[in-house]
Amino acid sequence: MFFYSCALHKISHMAPKPKPQLLHRIAGDSSQSSAKRARAMSTDSPMKEAFTKYADYLNNLNDKRERVVKASRDITMNSKKVIFQVHRISKYNRDEVLEKAEKDLAAVRDQFISRLINELRGSDFWKLRRAYSPGVQEYVEAATFFRFCKTGTLLNLDEINATLLPLNDPSLEPLKINVLDYILGLADLTGELMRLAIGRISDGELEFAEKICRFVRDIYRELTLIVPHMDDSSDMKTKMDTMLQSVMKIENACFSIHVRGSEYMPLLGSSEPSSFLLGVSDIEL
Repeated sequence: MFFYSCALHKISHMAPKPKPQLLHRIAGDSSQSSAKRARAMSTDSPMKEAFTKYADYLNNLNDKRERVVKASRDITMNSKKVIFQVHRISKYNRDEVLEKAEKDLAAVRDQFISRLINELRGSDFWKLRRAYSPGVQEYVEAATFFRFCKTGTLLNLDEINATLLPLNDPSLEPLKINVLDYILGLADLTGELMRLAIGRISDGELEFAEKICRFVRDIYRELTLIVPHMDDSSDMKTKMDTMLQSVMKIENACFSIHVRGSEYMPLLGSSEPSSFLLGVSDIEL
C-alpha cells in the first residue's frame, strides 16, 4: 500500500502542467461559446414571437370558421323552412302563405344573416367562403323563390344586397353576396320552380305552370351564356345539367296537359255526358 501511494505521488509530479497560454485559450473559447449562445437566444426570440403570432392567428381563424359554419347551417335550415312555406301556395291561400313566408324570410335575414355578417366583419371573407357559401346559396334560393311567387319577377343581385345593407356597420365596407353564390343559388331555384309547376298542374292551374315554364327557360338560357365565361366550377356544371332536366320536366308536363286536353272531344258533337263504349248518353238507373 505504501509503494502504491508513492507511485501515485510520483506520477502526479511527473504529469505535465497546462501552460498559461493554453489556459487563456480555453477561457477564450468558453467565453466565445457563451457569446454564441447569447446571440442564438437573441435571434431565436423574434422568431418565437413570430411563430406565436402566426399560431394565434390560425387558431382564431379556425375558431371563426367553426362559428361561420354553424351560422351557415342555421341559414340553410331556416331558408328551407321558407321554401317549404311557399310550396303551400294555392289560388285559395296565396296571400296568407306569402305573408307568413315574408315574415320567415325577414327572420332569417335579421337573426342569422346578421350573425354571419358580424363574424365576417373586418376579415378577409374570401378565406372563409367555403364555410358560409352553402347557407348564402340557400338564402338566395329562398328569397328569389318568394319574389317570383309574389310578383312573378326575378330578385336580382343588387336588390338582394340592398336588403342586407342595414345589417352592416356604416363605418366599414358592407358585406355583399358575391356573383358566384348568387348564380349558384339561382340554379337551385329552378328545381324548386319545377316542383311548384308540377304541383300547380295537378291542381289545375295550367296557366301558372306555363308561366313558371317560361321563367325557368329564360333563366337557363341566360346562364348558358354566362357559365362558359366563368372559371372552371364543377358545382356549376352539375347544376346546369340538373337545371336542364328541370326545364324538360316542366315542358313535358305542360305539353302532356295540352295534348290530353285536345284529345278529349264529346262523342257525336254533344256536350252531354256519354258512354265511352256505346256512344250514347248515360242512362240513370
